[in-house]
Amino acid sequence: MKRRSIPLALLAAALSPTAAWSQGSKAKQRPNRPADTARFYRDRADAMAFADDLAQRRGLDAAWVREQIGRARRLDASIRGVTPPPAGVPKNWAAYRARFIEPVRLAAGQRFWLDNREALARTEAEFGVPAALIVGVIGVETLYGRHTGTHKVMDAITTLAFDFPTVHPRAAARTAFFRDELEQLLSLAQRAQIDPHALLGSFAGAMGWPQFMPSSWVKYAIDHDGDGRIDLFDSPVDVIGSVANYFKAFGWQTGMPTHYPVRFDSTRLDLDTLLAPDILPTFNVESFTAKGAVLEGEALQHTGKLALVELENAGAPSSYVAGTENFYVVTRYNWSSYYALAVIELGEAVKAQVDGR
Repeated sequence: MKRRSIPLALLAAALSPTAAWSQGSKAKQRPNRPADTARFYRDRADAMAFADDLAQRRGLDAAWVREQIGRARRLDASIRGVTPPPAGVPKNWAAYRARFIEPVRLAAGQRFWLDNREALARTEAEFGVPAALIVGVIGVETLYGRHTGTHKVMDAITTLAFDFPTVHPRAAARTAFFRDELEQLLSLAQRAQIDPHALLGSFAGAMGWPQFMPSSWVKYAIDHDGDGRIDLFDSPVDVIGSVANYFKAFGWQTGMPTHYPVRFDSTRLDLDTLLAPDILPTFNVESFTAKGAVLEGEALQHTGKLALVELENAGAPSSYVAGTENFYVVTRYNWSSYYALAVIELGEAVKAQVDGR
């Protein structure tokens, strides 16, 4: 296994149009709108100005960059996918959890674990990232490669680069993020001589079994099966290694739990203060418990920082866990405590099945 960014010579194989289209063919293709009603970005002055600036800064062929961005069309599914729900719509951890910890996903996870037992064990030993966490991520993201996305990546990323919904509370930051992703995708595609419009992925432009954005392919994807190329579409071993490499890069601490059970002493509880930092670990055990959080067992010996993580249940009492620094690392894959706990619990449930518990 070699830990490295994807060389341009291998990017064409890793992000090959053939691989991407073959993955898309496994799911029902969504029909495209007729060309005469599509909204192409070639008619957008801001998109063409971005293309010219990108070409100049990166030393790319300006006509090619303008052509690729110009061929992209606005994808309404991408805008819907990132638009926050209307104000007042309650979050529901129980319903969210039930989407992922369910019989079909558990059975698929068990098969994936058994089929890749050796690679999972080797990866856990090398990176220190638990096999259960890796299995949980792949299961939540794509149901172990069954659903890698049927949207054109160029359409999705270009749409969110230039038409990210302004109602989003982080619209400016997310717009900048997707423009960076568009730049990364086009820069690599021209050098590797691939057609970026042939790639399929999620409504946000994420690709492969682990749903990596273009920048994550470059930074974290690795050739873990040793065949000389990086393939996150068809190599489960590369996928396993790349997910572990991602978490390690974001500071995963081997042996540290992701969270602990927590309850409250109502006579001392200062819930507002405990929730103020959100999921960022801020409190040591002493300051955490001084504000009315009650920990037991190994949690009392925790030496790092903790955060009180609240998971709302649509009007019913919220669920809470004491999140560690490793819980925060899991949220770097997707900035959601609901996502993080679903990944963790799916992986643990699959492990229990594999272990016969």
